[in-house]
Amino acid sequence: MSSKSGDLSSTVKHLRKKAGITQQQLAEYSGVGLALVRKIEQGGTTMRVDKVNRILALFNYELAAVPFSDEVSEA
Repeated sequence: MSSKSGDLSSTVKHLRKKAGITQQQLAEYSGVGLALVRKIEQGGTTMRVDKVNRILALFNYELAAVPFSDEVSEA
């Protein structure tokens, strides 16, 4: 799923509102703190990917590494 702006904050907010749940409920259902949900929806940075994925898992989404092209350079 991609929100209009394509960023995490608007995507999480859109999915939460579509599900008809509050920020508090999202935090409880995903097992993370309310502060993290607020931080994500406000566009905060420096978050643990595992905690973000806990939230996204409620909507059957996850953050994943995706290569920029079909070619993957070897280090």
